Amino acid sequence: MDATTIFLFLAGLALLVLGAEALVRGASRLALAAGVSPLVVGLTVVAYGTSAPEMAISVKSALQGSAGADLALGNVVGSNIFNVLFILGVSATIAPLVVHQQLVRLDVPIMIGASLLALLFALDGRVSRIEGAVLVATAIAYTVFLVWQSRRETDAVKHEYEQEFDGAPASGARGWVGNAAFVLVGLALLVIGARWLVDASISFARVVGVSELVIGLTIVAAGTSMPEVATSVIATLRGERDIAVGNVVGSCIFNLLAVLGLASLVSPTGVGVAAAALNFDIPVMVAVAVACLPIFFRSHRIARWEGLLFLGYYVVYTAYLVLASQQHDALPRFSAVMLEFVIPITAATIGVLAFRAWRQGRPAPHS
Repeated sequence: MDATTIFLFLAGLALLVLGAEALVRGASRLALAAGVSPLVVGLTVVAYGTSAPEMAISVKSALQGSAGADLALGNVVGSNIFNVLFILGVSATIAPLVVHQQLVRLDVPIMIGASLLALLFALDGRVSRIEGAVLVATAIAYTVFLVWQSRRETDAVKHEYEQEFDGAPASGARGWVGNAAFVLVGLALLVIGARWLVDASISFARVVGVSELVIGLTIVAAGTSMPEVATSVIATLRGERDIAVGNVVGSCIFNLLAVLGLASLVSPTGVGVAAAALNFDIPVMVAVAVACLPIFFRSHRIARWEGLLFLGYYVVYTAYLVLASQQHDALPRFSAVMLEFVIPITAATIGVLAFRAWRQGRPAPHS
């Protein structure tokens, strides 16, 4: 394998992470200085800013036409699966996640709805430009809803976000210029990093002999999700667990609506959907989103064992992608075990948890 390709891949990934950090820091401080509440900054600027690498990669890939379509779609779908299974899994393993925020509870059904909408648009094998415009319009409406909803949050939730964004906002001309420079530098790093990473990923896929879809679903998806990993893990360690969960769910919604929508909109022919993604990966993304419902129903808590379960499923999902890409002899047996034992047992467990949560939420009968 060409050493230049490996260097461009690693350098591009590093630039994406640094660019996202610079963008989030500068934009957050500018927004705070402009009078935007820390809550709105956390739910919009930070959740969207941590998804900036996905946006850069998917748009750059979509502009390449059919050559980059698999990478554009795989990055979005893979990032959402990675966000829920890996990031929430790691965060819950560090400390059980207790979610008290009303908006986060509403966001999970919205995430499921966005996943189903993406699946619906993909059924014909392509997310068209018109469908991309619908997704982008929905993202704008969702952002407006967040701003409106933030005015109804409790003082405790607002204080939590103030603690998260305790950095000094821009003050004076020097502060404004400095933070504006952070934004510009962050955008420049994202553009350069996306170009390097996309080119290297395509070359890497051709050399290794796997599809660009698999590269997008695994390596690129994990790499572009590093800002979400850092944000959620740090928030968990600080005890700000609403932010840890909100960042993941908000980023998933942004990936589906804004990233996939814009990528489909800028591409002359929309974003093509490979049969493998339509038959397996997108349904897995929808299933992962739906699996969050019983967890949030059950006292809005993600226990450590549930976090470990999420991590285990991410390992299994990645193993399946690798085996399938190589057409390994172990693939039929692996698939049979998953379909006949692991998935039914997990589904039954989630069903029992959901039923118990529903029973606990019912009012007590009159005596």
